[in-house]
Amino acid sequence: MPRFHCPARLVVGQVLSLPATAARHVQVLRLQPGQHITLFSGDGGEWGATISLMGRNDVRVIVGLHHAIEREPGRAVHLALGMPANERMDWLVEKASELGVASLQPLQTARSVLRLAGERATKKQAHWQSVAIAACEQCGGNRVPEVHAVGELAAWLKALPPGDPTLPELRCLLSLAEGTHSLPSLLARASALSPVRFLSGPEGGLTPQEESLALAAGFLPVTLGPRVLRAETAALAALVISLAP
Repeated sequence: MPRFHCPARLVVGQVLSLPATAARHVQVLRLQPGQHITLFSGDGGEWGATISLMGRNDVRVIVGLHHAIEREPGRAVHLALGMPANERMDWLVEKASELGVASLQPLQTARSVLRLAGERATKKQAHWQSVAIAACEQCGGNRVPEVHAVGELAAWLKALPPGDPTLPELRCLLSLAEGTHSLPSLLARASALSPVRFLSGPEGGLTPQEESLALAAGFLPVTLGPRVLRAETAALAALVISLAP
């Protein structure tokens, strides 16, 4: 059954005009009144709905029953990364959302190729958020990962909250330096519910000074193995390892 994101408060029996993006998708699929679709707001669970009106610029539905279905991983994993260039960031956001990432933080670092600021950065953030939404529509995820505004690495590290002392956050820095920990062994010693926050660099990696800032903020240097992976591959590999049961 087609699934559409609808960021609104949904109530059983409500007659609702779909947001413009969802309405366009319904029209492209040539769905008709009386056909059933699934809606999700991004905050958990999903609703059945029935199309009641197909207008040129307006698609209305009647909201049905709520189903408390969750397809999210048991562990919350947050990715913070120096943005890879070209379409690789789009690809990373899409695949990370499909896999179940909790949030994504695009960062500008000393070696970043992609440089964003002002209106261009805001538009990119909105675009990446729409990529995450589309991935959730496709994969069945009912909680949309938040794509945060583009930030500067040093300021982001300084603003990190202390975390919940009852369930400490595991902070991991993907690093090629000496003295790294094996990520699987580090995860094995942590609680299965402990949230994980990964920091990884862009194509050229983080500078030694940036790695030192991350270590001072409580990040532990981790390795994924002997191979040198591309920036977007490394971030996704770390996500997959962390979400493995």
